[in-house]
Amino acid sequence: MERVVFITGASSGIGRATALAFARAGYRVAGTARRKDRLVSLTDEIANITGKENMFLALVGDVTDADSMQNATANTVKHFGRLDILVANAGVGHRGTLVDADWDGIETLLRTNIDGVLHSVRACVPHMRENGSGHIMTISSVAYNLVSPYAASYAASKAFVTSIANSLRIELVNDNIEVTDFLVGRTETEFNEKRLGDGARSNSSLPTMTPEMVAEAIVRAAEKPKNTVILRFFDRLIVWGNRLIPGIIGELAKRQYK
Repeated sequence: MERVVFITGASSGIGRATALAFARAGYRVAGTARRKDRLVSLTDEIANITGKENMFLALVGDVTDADSMQNATANTVKHFGRLDILVANAGVGHRGTLVDADWDGIETLLRTNIDGVLHSVRACVPHMRENGSGHIMTISSVAYNLVSPYAASYAASKAFVTSIANSLRIELVNDNIEVTDFLVGRTETEFNEKRLGDGARSNSSLPTMTPEMVAEAIVRAAEKPKNTVILRFFDRLIVWGNRLIPGIIGELAKRQYK
């Protein structure tokens, strides 16, 4: 039976690329996001690529709303008959001083990056249990363990995501549910331009990768689950540096983010 993937933040960036990649690989895909027009466009693109009109289910929803995620997953199961994989991708960035930043921006970050993951997981796992198996994929960041002045809220939110992934992996082992945490480095998406807080745009010279590269890795992980995925050697260096020389890495981050 064809497996069904539920993707949050599917209207752009990594989420959109992942929906396309899974559809090409023959999976049924349910994608949720707030922007209906983007989801309609994605529906048409997947139909054109696959030659089928029933490969993608567009679901307008908000990950910060628990009822919205419960409804979206219930509609996925009603439409496709099952739900096998969650890609908890929806997230926002934030830059600015922790004390002086506008609270609305910080709260949006926390509600999206933290509550959004929790609501998505809590909505999907019961359906996976009904199947007798499942796979949760969380989209974290190489900044999860970064000493990160001027990006502390974002880094802390991703530390939460990685911590939750590591704990869920043990909690859900008896349910035969895999958990993979992706520590993603800088990617060429709208994320940078839409970052909340001060100094939203970044002129950093750090190397970037395409969302398609991340999406392909996510599909590979669906076929061969891993606990943690870091895509590039450069990103591994960042994670190692955060562990071994956090003060030096923090000073470099201060120059970049300020």
